[in-house]
Amino acid sequence: MPLVHIPALLLSLTSGVREEQVPGKTVRDLIEQLDKLHPGIRERLLEGDRLRSGLSVFVDGLVRREGLDFELSAESEIHFVPAVAGGDGIPWIGNYQPREVKSPQ
Repeated sequence: MPLVHIPALLLSLTSGVREEQVPGKTVRDLIEQLDKLHPGIRERLLEGDRLRSGLSVFVDGLVRREGLDFELSAESEIHFVPAVAGGDGIPWIGNYQPREVKSPQ
């Protein structure tokens, strides 16, 4: 059965359970089954029939933009994490900007 890693913000719904093996052929099926075990999770993960804005699903270490219909294997590991967005394409971290390195003359 696929293994779901429960996000920290949802632990109050799972009584602190951090991982759960849940049956499901797709991400959608898995969320429905997870909601049967822990009522309220579906509403926290979905907006209507879509993954909540600002939330990404990783399956086996890769972000799955296919969404809720992505097919899972029995060995799949699923993580729901806040989406990372923004930036201007420059790889600066915070206010850090590399300084120019001058070669000795």
